[in-house]
Amino acid sequence: MRRVRVYEEAWPLHSPFVIARGSRKDATVVVVELEEEGTKVTGECTPYPRYGENVASVMAQIATVMPQLERGMTREQLQQHLPAGAARNAVDCALWELEARRKGLSIAQLANTPLPAECITAQTVVIDSPDKMAEAAIMLWNKDARLLKIKMDDRMISERMVAIRSAVPDATLIVDANESWHGEGLASRSQFLADLGVAMLEQPLPAGDDAALENFIHPLPICADESCHTRGSLKALAGRYEMINIKLDKTGGLTEALALARQARQEGFSLMLGCMLCTSRAIRAALPLLPDVQFADLDGPTWLAVDVEPPLAFSTGVLHLQ
Repeated sequence: MRRVRVYEEAWPLHSPFVIARGSRKDATVVVVELEEEGTKVTGECTPYPRYGENVASVMAQIATVMPQLERGMTREQLQQHLPAGAARNAVDCALWELEARRKGLSIAQLANTPLPAECITAQTVVIDSPDKMAEAAIMLWNKDARLLKIKMDDRMISERMVAIRSAVPDATLIVDANESWHGEGLASRSQFLADLGVAMLEQPLPAGDDAALENFIHPLPICADESCHTRGSLKALAGRYEMINIKLDKTGGLTEALALARQARQEGFSLMLGCMLCTSRAIRAALPLLPDVQFADLDGPTWLAVDVEPPLAFSTGVLHLQ
């Protein structure tokens, strides 16, 4: 019999994380701990209110599969018992870690995925005044971050972006509007970003308004985040998006994430690998997806005042893997 524990953790941030939906001062995660024949492992998820999740609902979902987990539930069986989302992610990642540890492998080795020595990750510039966002961008650039993810809402878009681009003329910029824009004016905004040399625009419209993306030629790639959760999302994205953002908390774990990545590539989508506010545990579970992505946005743990032990090795804008 496996021993199973489920518990909540709160990790304070070193500074507020501000996006179009509001501000966060800590990362609240749910941890699934499995122990079997002396091997103890954990899986982590971040409940996300945008998808109707909170700590209580996620823990309640996990409780529904506790008896099967204790009796030896496999990853394949898990896919049939829990829907995609944070709860399944924590369990799935713990099961990956358990199998890997018992075989003396890393999760990436178990997935037969060679990892690079290091990975460039986006560093996030959160929403603020144009001057403050430009200051944050230049500070990150001076610390050697070369890929910046600019959080945006529906206000002062041109003022903020011009200030940022003027501050870091050589940085690679991606813009994430977190569903805060509208179809009206989107074509001109996209052209404005393209003219500034922005490399990609992420989820500008609410997920239910994706049809508006068919109405103009995209001058820069547009990436689906909230509009893409699993392989079942892909059919509705064709002709609307060029890229998808894969996050384990949306796919319900690494098992579906790997399948989603494979099918998305076959259907012509480019890939981004993202994360929620989380600890290094959550990032470590997602590493097998790294070799196939165009952009990695894995800076969640860098917002923590203190990370889990052992932490991954981050420097500003780089995740060091070897």
